[in-house]
Amino acid sequence: MASAAKKQAGITLIGLLFWGALIAFVVIVGIQAVPAVQESWSVQRVVDKVAREGDSVDAIRLAFDRHAEVEYITSLAGRDLVITKVDGKVVVSYAYNKEIHLAGPAYLEFKFVGHSH
Repeated sequence: MASAAKKQAGITLIGLLFWGALIAFVVIVGIQAVPAVQESWSVQRVVDKVAREGDSVDAIRLAFDRHAEVEYITSLAGRDLVITKVDGKVVVSYAYNKEIHLAGPAYLEFKFVGHSH
């Protein structure tokens, strides 16, 4: 046995295309999802702020709408907030959905739920 066949190792063209397409899909979805997540962080920040500062339901809703304009919050308005009092403390709750169109009939839906701390 003068020469033994060497076994080749590596990725095939089909494997390379598969992993490239998978990585591209994840990047595209991530690029579209990041603004929705950033908006949810802004919503939480504003809800916490208006819950501390507000003294009436109308004042809290109006304050949220003013802050929403500055923070570019478009998925939620002051009228969508649920405002209650628990043990003498104002609690502002919210829930909303955000859809991101992927392709054709495919959508990615985020459900954001939270309350003031």
